[in-house]
Amino acid sequence: MAGIDKRIAVLVSWSKTGDRKQRTKPGRDAFVARFEREVDPEGVLPVEERRRRAELAKRAYMLRLAKRSAQVRKKG
Repeated sequence: MAGIDKRIAVLVSWSKTGDRKQRTKPGRDAFVARFEREVDPEGVLPVEERRRRAELAKRAYMLRLAKRSAQVRKKG
């Protein structure tokens, strides 16, 4: 029963959240930072170049997820 209680708590919490975007900002920032570290582990690239490359790495990651998802659905 703990699982349903947690789901209820999450829904109640989100129902009381005024600014959803602000609440999820730390997670989104951490996700982007992951790709920035991946493309520039030494931190030597100019900020704009690092961001550009990180965005490309993120897009590749998302495409890999979509590909895996399609493969699983096809087997299903």
